[in-house]
Amino acid sequence: MEPVRLEEIAEEYRRRSSAVAARIVLCAGTGCIANGANKVFAMFKTVLEAKGLDVYVDLKMVEEDKAGFHLSESGCQGFCQMGPLVTVLPDNIMYTRVKAADVAEIIEETVINKRPVTRLLYKDPATKEVCRGTGDIPFYTQQKRMLLKMCGQIDPGDINEYIALGGYAGARRAHLELSADDVTRIVEDSGLRGRGGGGFPTGRKWRAAAAQPPGKKYVICNGDEGDPGAFMDRSVMEGNPHSVIEGMLIAARAIGADEGYVYVRAEYPLAVKRMRAAVEIAGSLGILGESVFGSGRPFRINVMEGAGAFVCGEETALMASIEGRRGMPAPKPPFPAECGLFGKPTIINNVETLASVPIVISLGAEQFRATGTKASPGTKTFALTGHVANTGLIEVPFGTSLRTIIFDIGGGVTTRRGPGKPEDFKAVQIGGPSGACLSPRYLDLPLEFDSLKAINAMVGSGGLVVMNQDTCMVQVARFFMQFTQSESCGKCVLCREGTYQMLVLLDDIIEGRADERTIGLLESVARAVGTGSLCGLGKSAPNPVLSILRDFRGEFDAHIAHKRCPANKCTALIRPSIVASKCRGCGLCVKSCPTGAITGERKQAHIINEALCIRCGACLTTCKLGAIA
Repeated sequence: MEPVRLEEIAEEYRRRSSAVAARIVLCAGTGCIANGANKVFAMFKTVLEAKGLDVYVDLKMVEEDKAGFHLSESGCQGFCQMGPLVTVLPDNIMYTRVKAADVAEIIEETVINKRPVTRLLYKDPATKEVCRGTGDIPFYTQQKRMLLKMCGQIDPGDINEYIALGGYAGARRAHLELSADDVTRIVEDSGLRGRGGGGFPTGRKWRAAAAQPPGKKYVICNGDEGDPGAFMDRSVMEGNPHSVIEGMLIAARAIGADEGYVYVRAEYPLAVKRMRAAVEIAGSLGILGESVFGSGRPFRINVMEGAGAFVCGEETALMASIEGRRGMPAPKPPFPAECGLFGKPTIINNVETLASVPIVISLGAEQFRATGTKASPGTKTFALTGHVANTGLIEVPFGTSLRTIIFDIGGGVTTRRGPGKPEDFKAVQIGGPSGACLSPRYLDLPLEFDSLKAINAMVGSGGLVVMNQDTCMVQVARFFMQFTQSESCGKCVLCREGTYQMLVLLDDIIEGRADERTIGLLESVARAVGTGSLCGLGKSAPNPVLSILRDFRGEFDAHIAHKRCPANKCTALIRPSIVASKCRGCGLCVKSCPTGAITGERKQAHIINEALCIRCGACLTTCKLGAIA
């Protein structure tokens, strides 16, 4: 097979792209698809064709003498709260929450007559300003999107567009112009650290694998993203799968590997589909195969669905799963770089790390280090969720504060009554079930690997769950302990039994059975689990509980000493009573009470019959006046 000619592909793509009159890009990430993006896409095609306009979903179909319209999908554009998103180029007009019924108006007004449809533009709730596109929307302007830039821009199914924007140039340079040592040195000098957990230096890991004797070696992409609230890796695989492949090609050159695996979480069917399609098309062009870019060096990639267990994200368990065994961690050393998959030297990096590698090669180590902090160069993606106005996928330089992320990018905290005030912020959970819950005193802490480690937290894979004052932190601790206890593989006693005992103690607190000894026992078991568990997942399992105990000890004390839940979420501790001075006798609580325990005349303060009350909390949730405490 003739070596692929990237410049010719890029030139051909640009030539055809310049022939279209306008391009309509529809966000086809999982979130937008769930909100009806496929129906919107189909409606665009139907209406354009009904008007007799030439519409192309594949630029290879473009007839250069006809100024048609290019209709394409993109990966996740990040602004998930406002999806489905539609962008009309070249005017860069972005419409939010688009429905199929809006399509005809968009085509008539914007695509044909070049006028924006104001009602579909984003309106900043803080300033009331109407924003035309990503250049005006605060959610985007406060970010620095390097890794995610192409995710919301290119058609993930079109390798030509990736190549036209410089894709695979780094991999070709690595295989044809640089030595293996040169590639590793660039990555080392860049300071790139693993984005999947503790931030281990990527170049150091590669150097260890490269130092092993020549022979069979593997590159594994860990796409088994299982943290609650995290979807960064999924979005990269769905939106820019070729960046992952290119990162694996560069890693293979550095260590001398000839085979790779992409291990994708089974619950990500769209990511599996797009990764497989990308691997197939890259192979058909000779980018993957027996002679990468004509270098004479082979590299093949297999895409494998995960086993459906959180522990399979741990590297030794992941390799066991690929080998067809039960996904359970193994003691280290030996490390995978020495003895990994099928006993061969192996490097495992997560999706975000590998997708960052082409950027490092393209920019060079020095320019890459210009972003972020000295110890944590580059950017980090976060999945921002919870009680925040703008949920979605974001990317910011390392060193950005939580305050900027939550209040500037996220648009601030929300409550059940609507937009909240800064003082409504209670905590943010960072790093998934291995991470920590941070209180308001950490809002200005620069987010980077070492600053978080110093407070016993971690960047983790990048989940950020914002919580308001209505959140019971004891229940949050229990949620994460329930997750890790359920996902424990059961191999080591401390993880299997220790997390179970911690869960029992947390249940005692929530259900009113705890006494003054409970906290001490909980901390003691947590320390034992953290010290004696076999793998990193078990060692970090107590982190959320310990961080909540550190910053929200008063809530534990209220539950134990006073049998009271300050957030009124623990039903066993609820003693609802009506504040007569606030009650207006509206009757909403009467209607919500399942046992008829609340009575009273309209416009008169109501009363609760404690004998009938089952403490379900329905009245607390229903009352809009704060008249039930």
